[in-house]
Amino acid sequence: MNRILPAALAAVLLTLPLSFAHADTAPREPYGIALEGFAYPYPVHLLPVVNDGEQLSMAYMDVAPQQPNGRTVVLLHGRNFPSSYWAPVIKMLSEAGFRVVVPDQIGFGKSSKPQGELHFDNLARNTISLLDHLKIDKAEIVAHSLGGMLGVRIARAYPDRLAHLVLTAPIGLEDYRLYVPPTPTEKMIETEDKLTADGYRKQLQTNYAIKLPAEAITPFIDARFNIKGSPDYPRWLRAFVSSGQMIYREPVAHEIPLIATPTLFIMGADDHNAPGRPLAPEALRAKMGQNAELAKALAAKMPNARAEVIPDTGHLVFLEAPEKYRELVLSFLGR
Repeated sequence: MNRILPAALAAVLLTLPLSFAHADTAPREPYGIALEGFAYPYPVHLLPVVNDGEQLSMAYMDVAPQQPNGRTVVLLHGRNFPSSYWAPVIKMLSEAGFRVVVPDQIGFGKSSKPQGELHFDNLARNTISLLDHLKIDKAEIVAHSLGGMLGVRIARAYPDRLAHLVLTAPIGLEDYRLYVPPTPTEKMIETEDKLTADGYRKQLQTNYAIKLPAEAITPFIDARFNIKGSPDYPRWLRAFVSSGQMIYREPVAHEIPLIATPTLFIMGADDHNAPGRPLAPEALRAKMGQNAELAKALAAKMPNARAEVIPDTGHLVFLEAPEKYRELVLSFLGR
């Protein structure tokens, strides 16, 4: 924490909903499972999409800069975070002249929670459909965590639609099936349903090595646990578990070396997040989550990539080291 400028941290906290003042044990006012009642920093629009025959709505923010540079950045969120957490990065990019498009993927945030399973190919098609709807031929993609896996799939399937790819603390740099045995969906639902708000806070702090004050993490707790009062909560829970199965069943690590798009990995040195690690045999757990080293090794195999590792930083790189993140991203996109 002593590395984060007070002004920068204050700016981050100001972008988060006022619900961060709530204690984890306080009574929770229910949100809807599309995060009705949870504030986003910019107006939210909806795009109709069809996935596997199901009519759904994809939520997104579309932020225009005051002095456009003619380029667009698409921000791809992680699994445990609503896209509102991109607020400081939206501001940073907008001030630099970029139009910033920030979708909630289907199954997340303010988008529909489908009855069917989630798949990266569908999420990639949805994202390209959004670009088509907004008449954006080519964009920069800046992705975080699970969004990094999606960014890889988009770069492989639609390389002509990307100018640059920034992978911010991505997961999926290894094939988790090599370590973790498969887990039935119903068992995962039972486990996730038993998780408490305090337990989830500890999980985030432990898995993500977060270097932020406790109150800055509270909006993520609220975004997950205030929906438990919704009558549609079981639908949300199944979609959330489906996203975990998607991470496990649809690895992208083997595709990353094939990406020709200019790519920048931005890694937190202390980020050892590895989905499913607690389920792996004890002898294999220590081998998982060596993310900074994995990023450097993968970048070396790619035709046009490099990895930057930020010391004393965890999984939420752009919130924990905002000035360094700004320097790296704007310099890279300016190439």
